[in-house]
Amino acid sequence: MAVYQHKEKYTDENGNVKTKKTWRYRRQFRFDGRLIKLSGTPAVNTKPGAEAAERRAIDAAMKAPAAPTPRQKEVPTFAAFAGTFMATYATTNNKPSEQTAKDSILKHHLLPAFGSMQLDAITSGDVELLKATLLKTEKNPGGVSRKRVNNILHVLSKILKYGLDVGVTDKIPRIKTLRVDPQRFDFFTFEELEALVGAAQTEPQWRAAVLVAGEAGLRLGEILALRWEDLDLGRGQLQVMHTNWRGKIGSPKGGKERVVPLTSRLLAAIKGQRHLRGPLVFCRDDGATWTNTTMRAGIKRQEKRARLRITGWHVLRHTFCSHLAMRGAPAKAIQDLAGHQSIAVTNRYMHLAPGALRTAIDLLESAPLQASCKDVRKSA
Repeated sequence: MAVYQHKEKYTDENGNVKTKKTWRYRRQFRFDGRLIKLSGTPAVNTKPGAEAAERRAIDAAMKAPAAPTPRQKEVPTFAAFAGTFMATYATTNNKPSEQTAKDSILKHHLLPAFGSMQLDAITSGDVELLKATLLKTEKNPGGVSRKRVNNILHVLSKILKYGLDVGVTDKIPRIKTLRVDPQRFDFFTFEELEALVGAAQTEPQWRAAVLVAGEAGLRLGEILALRWEDLDLGRGQLQVMHTNWRGKIGSPKGGKERVVPLTSRLLAAIKGQRHLRGPLVFCRDDGATWTNTTMRAGIKRQEKRARLRITGWHVLRHTFCSHLAMRGAPAKAIQDLAGHQSIAVTNRYMHLAPGALRTAIDLLESAPLQASCKDVRKSA
């Protein structure tokens, strides 16, 4: 359509219905790769006036500079953005151990799968394919465990969500983790712990370290970082302030400090091996910290002497939590003493609580209440 006459009915002041006729123009065409749309009403309400106005509008549109084409967002590849993620988010928010774990997952799993893909090109189908490729099955005996797959997916999810947060991508795929069966853990019985403590009698510093792990629940890195200033021997307690990971001192796992009261024999063991070699409770003769290798060799030596299976320091931490549960300690108390971030972690030990399930069932056999079930239903 070019020029046309627009008709509009109206009622005048005498109530008569009349028609108002107005000349207009409307034109749509492409020029220089642009779609141009024009419309308007001429100053002179005639057909020639409309045609002249149309020509002027076309001339003006063709002479006008083209509007700049909106620049599309440049989405980086997964490999490029993963480097940015590690240099910014991970460095700021993760401890050295977590950064190393993420680096390993990127190097061995995520970069080979997604490195060359743009961040917004990764789909849920790609994620499911990764899961199927990684998971250890009968057809893939060289794969990894379900828990390891979930750890890999967690890192992938963190990177993609960070991309969404900082605006480099507008969409990310939904990532579903795998269901993981409850994990089994090893711990020493009461008799085995006594045998281990007894075997370390000839090495007082190692006996104290065994008790710090078995009766205070400290992790290996927390033992290495324990300082005399963290101990309040008058009150009989210690404060877990730091952890040592490969020589790097940081906050404890979960970033939370905690206070642990000392058993009488742990307090005596620590007092009995006080030294002036340096600020660390457990150290070499020159005051330097023990290494992980020293720690592994030390616990292995005590276990052999006690004729126990060869385990590691974390079994003593499991022993601490298990013995508390077996002695009837509440789950919340165990969580606070062990420094668990989630009560779900603590609940792994609660099946060891003495008679908990039997006590609950016995409630059903207790004397009936004065109000019958029928009365309760009526009042409900």
